[in-house]
Amino acid sequence: MVTHVPTEAPGDERGALLAFIEEQRGGIRRALLGLTDEQAASKPSASELSLSGLLKHVAEVEQGWIARAKGEPPAVQRDQSNWHENFVLVEGETVASQLAYWEKVAAETEAFLRSVPSLDDTFALPPDPWFPPEGRVSMRWLGLHLIRETARHAGHADIIRESLDGATAFELVAKEQGTSWG
Repeated sequence: MVTHVPTEAPGDERGALLAFIEEQRGGIRRALLGLTDEQAASKPSASELSLSGLLKHVAEVEQGWIARAKGEPPAVQRDQSNWHENFVLVEGETVASQLAYWEKVAAETEAFLRSVPSLDDTFALPPDPWFPPEGRVSMRWLGLHLIRETARHAGHADIIRESLDGATAFELVAKEQGTSWG
């Protein structure tokens, strides 16, 4: 669901980046409205993606990128042995716990992007084979990458939710607000 992103204060590029990241987070959160953990874990299409899996993935990815930008390892290390757990809730994890974790990650993202001296500052890319050797990216790139990553999965979330029960984001928000759509 497209929403209006409020204009940033003149010259507040960080605020603009953070507002667009938050807009896309909202798309994923809206897709989860009114679902049980079991419904959120279901996979109603040919894809292996579920809403709860997408939620976990975007929170983990966002945390990992902020950690890398700080020069720290991600909170969760993923490799071939546990990559599949990035898209599924495991024992003890719930939609509510993942939403709370993502809220904490979002606050850390905002604090970090607001605190860096310049959006032109850079950090090293991980030594993964899909990145250029000894590659570096700016904090601006980081903000744009988080927008892209979250938006991509917000689109997936829209399709999954509509496949589950036919509900669209407009209808979900209207129901949550006690109004009608259409």
